[in-house]
Amino acid sequence: MDIVLWILFGAIAGWIASIIMKSDAGQGTLMDIVLGVIGAAVGGFLMNLIGKSGVTGFNLYSLIVAVLGAIVVIYIGRMLLRR
Repeated sequence: MDIVLWILFGAIAGWIASIIMKSDAGQGTLMDIVLGVIGAAVGGFLMNLIGKSGVTGFNLYSLIVAVLGAIVVIYIGRMLLRR
């Protein structure tokens, strides 16, 4: 059951990030999930670099960290595709 919750959490984080970055029309639910899960890992890594805790569970702080990480992933993806 935990994996289903993490997929749902990743989907929500990826969806929020895609709306913020205005890329929600071009990607589907699967891409939102992937971006959310990768974003959670990237966000956790970035937060650890500045001395804060990363994703700590199913809470608002972790959702914010995952969304910030997904935004970074979307931004880097856009930069790579423009080359």
